[in-house]
Amino acid sequence: MPVNITTFVLGDYQTNCHIVTSDDDCWVVDCGYEPENLIEFLHEKELSPSAILLTHCHADHIAGLDQLRSAVGNVPMFCHKAEAEWNQTPMLNLSEMAGMPVTAAPVQGYLNEQSTLTLGSSRWRVLHTPGHSPGSICFIHDESDQAIVGDTLFAGSIGRHDFPTSNVNDLRHSISEVLMKLPDSMKIYPGHGPSSTIGEERTTNQFVLQGF
Repeated sequence: MPVNITTFVLGDYQTNCHIVTSDDDCWVVDCGYEPENLIEFLHEKELSPSAILLTHCHADHIAGLDQLRSAVGNVPMFCHKAEAEWNQTPMLNLSEMAGMPVTAAPVQGYLNEQSTLTLGSSRWRVLHTPGHSPGSICFIHDESDQAIVGDTLFAGSIGRHDFPTSNVNDLRHSISEVLMKLPDSMKIYPGHGPSSTIGEERTTNQFVLQGF
């Protein structure tokens, strides 16, 4: 059975959050503000997530977690250890800066570069791509040429690196030495905006071409 990624654009920040399905299993990847449409889809399709994966723990990617878990059960959540405390810390997840503090339940486990994940019959690998945030991670399914890349790389742009916990040198390395090592045919699902491919970004993204 193929791997399918269904994207929901949630909240005022227009955050892309994803339901990933393979065989009879599914994940939710990120869950931002106003997750009602995502939750409704899960119910309509009778999908029960086995895990919630977080590309990173900024407020616009975690704000709907408690509402989601109230609707589908206390599904285990996973992020990179560098952001272990962010769900509970508005200053770190940046919601304090916006004047609307957001907290969510703590994660139950951690993912790193060595993690291999299984969803149904599909196997995924994790890439650590710090820069936008220290714990940014991407989820790669090589067999179907699909990758969920969070806020590291966008169609025609890159993740912000001016936040207190951002690091421009790390972001530069994550894009040029990690994501650009993926094949041109790899379809990417960013945390905001339209999907693209590695090849498209390699040849047209001015931040990739000219540096930043």
